[in-house]
Amino acid sequence: MARTAVPGRLSNRATWRVARLVDRRQETETAATLVLEVPDWPGHQPGQHVDLRLTADDGYQAARSYSISAPVDGDRVEVTVQRVPEGEVSPYLLDVFTVGDPVEVRGPIGGYFIWRVTDTAPVLLVGGGSGIAPLMAMVRARRAAGSRVPFRLVYSVRTERDIYFADELRRRVRDDQGLDVTYLYTREAPEGSPASPHRIGVADLNTHGWPPQLEPACYVCGPTGFVETVADILVGLGHEPRRVRTERFGPTGA
Repeated sequence: MARTAVPGRLSNRATWRVARLVDRRQETETAATLVLEVPDWPGHQPGQHVDLRLTADDGYQAARSYSISAPVDGDRVEVTVQRVPEGEVSPYLLDVFTVGDPVEVRGPIGGYFIWRVTDTAPVLLVGGGSGIAPLMAMVRARRAAGSRVPFRLVYSVRTERDIYFADELRRRVRDDQGLDVTYLYTREAPEGSPASPHRIGVADLNTHGWPPQLEPACYVCGPTGFVETVADILVGLGHEPRRVRTERFGPTGA
């Protein structure tokens, strides 16, 4: 049974829980969604993340943070993992981790980069690559709550093959009134695309975002360089900095 996050229970977010993999879905050639069963999960808000920790036979431990890509659903938590070349954790999660295997989970973490279903302002989501994960949790939460808050998603990917949640996004655009999705391609645009491959710029956000006069809530997630560029553009277009919330990964300036 689905439940909402209970503030009184979030004090347990620092606790490591032993979860088990119950399902997985391939998203792209290099990414998959892992569905974890987490005992006594306290609930979470769309946009939060968790830490996953692996322990080797010799006691060596490695932990990484992953955004939660689906809204609260009882004790189930979904994270979408992209392979990091030469990484310690993602190759194991994608190639070795199988249904029934354990992994330690800590969370939920984060109270800034979240969208609440009670919020009424228009929403602009801007994602780069795997940065779509927490934004997808927001899209799904909107659907689950029957919200009519208008959402616009601008999603930048290298090629059409790199789109996460591709089939579901098509259904959401068709079935979810008030949701618009725009794809931008940086390396190879599909046949019939209205624009040639390019990096996100002022024209894209001016055309496909919301006017600042509407005071939308803006959520930007992706590699550090992408996030910094988008945030600067949005502020330059007149959006209040406090309404531009960012979540990033990778080294500064990457």
